[in-house]
Amino acid sequence: MTTMDIIIAFCQEENHMMHGMRNFAEARVALHAYVSSRPSERTYTLERMMQLMAYLGHPQDTLKIMHVAGTSGKSSTAYYAAALLMAAGKRVGLTVSPHAVEVNDRVQINLTPLPEQIFCQELSAFLGLVTKSGITPTYFELLIAFAYWEFVCQRVDYAVVEVGLGGLLDATNVITRRDKVCLITDIGLDHMRVLGSTLPAIAAQKAGIVQLHNTVFCYRQDDSVMEAIRTACVHKQAELHILEHAEVPQELHGLPLFQQRNFGLARGAVQFVCERDGDAPLAAEAWLKAGHVHIPARMETFQHDEKTLILDGAHNAQKLHTLGESIRVQYPGQGVAVLVSFVAGHEHRVTEGMKAITGLAQHIIVTEFAGAQDFPHHSVAPEAVIAACQQQEFTAVEVVSDPAQALKALLERPEPIQLVAGSFYLLNHIRPLVLHMQESVRGHP
Repeated sequence: MTTMDIIIAFCQEENHMMHGMRNFAEARVALHAYVSSRPSERTYTLERMMQLMAYLGHPQDTLKIMHVAGTSGKSSTAYYAAALLMAAGKRVGLTVSPHAVEVNDRVQINLTPLPEQIFCQELSAFLGLVTKSGITPTYFELLIAFAYWEFVCQRVDYAVVEVGLGGLLDATNVITRRDKVCLITDIGLDHMRVLGSTLPAIAAQKAGIVQLHNTVFCYRQDDSVMEAIRTACVHKQAELHILEHAEVPQELHGLPLFQQRNFGLARGAVQFVCERDGDAPLAAEAWLKAGHVHIPARMETFQHDEKTLILDGAHNAQKLHTLGESIRVQYPGQGVAVLVSFVAGHEHRVTEGMKAITGLAQHIIVTEFAGAQDFPHHSVAPEAVIAACQQQEFTAVEVVSDPAQALKALLERPEPIQLVAGSFYLLNHIRPLVLHMQESVRGHP
């Protein structure tokens, strides 16, 4: 029997033997035990992950994988890559983080999160196996290992894997297959306490996903970024493809500018895979369908009372600046109100991020949040955001501490464009409220 056969047989056996948790609420309780109280001390190492994957039989190395790293656009590029692979007739696994609404967002098959009952059943069996291993992974490590395991159980043809943080020491970086395809999105200054304080240092960490004889796709970027990527590729004897610009069909030029760039990177990689694997080139209709895939919390738009509500997980200056440019292009001359908050521990993001937001907004609402997804987290104090606004001589700002009340205040604003941004963890609080609001509207003609 192959490693894949053994894993699938074990999955089937465990599913017959174990029932465990019944719903997402119970799953969240079970997963909370793996949340690190002090993440900086234990998360950024591959030691535990490599031990766990060895115990599991290295399921990640039974999969064909696209591995996506970078600073901006990782999730969107991953979604586009998955959609394009589906259009090529592949059965595709996708794992992204953080999750937008519920934890099953992190284990998707053909762009559909595992249904609640199946997710909880499979996770119960997997947690039993982890317990037997004697290894205690972090929350993120556990869910990445579970995604790799489940993709094997679900017999996917290809898995698309988004890096959590950096690349070199990220929990996803345990794939040793030579046919792995790496996509490196635009790189900027972020997570500097962990990855380094310069672009070359950060780029070297991101390029750390490149393994022996992989194939790598990226856009041409800053010279120091390109030097780090080239160095990694030379060291690993990897084949580097540098894209000069995004090749996007005319029919997709209505996408936000940053999404056109993300789609173009995914398209280049999937074209290569189709040619390498002997698949027929994708038809124009397939490109267009994949280009319109729904991507949660990435310039995600909703209509409400003749206004446009936009949710976006942009949380640093680079992402917020790009988001602002795209909003100006798509909604020229329209007033913008913004609901914003940033996660604590990255206070350097606030000053530069608010430069981008104050240059876009007519009114700003500052809120607060707290949670335990991946690690315990909470927002920066509203006073820090207010101070950043004052530095820009922006005074049309208010504080509404409760996220639900802050959303209500935003929706009552007169500006036709209403934006929620600043942290993906903020959207964990806001997006479920928006989806419930939309469902309520549809349920009442």
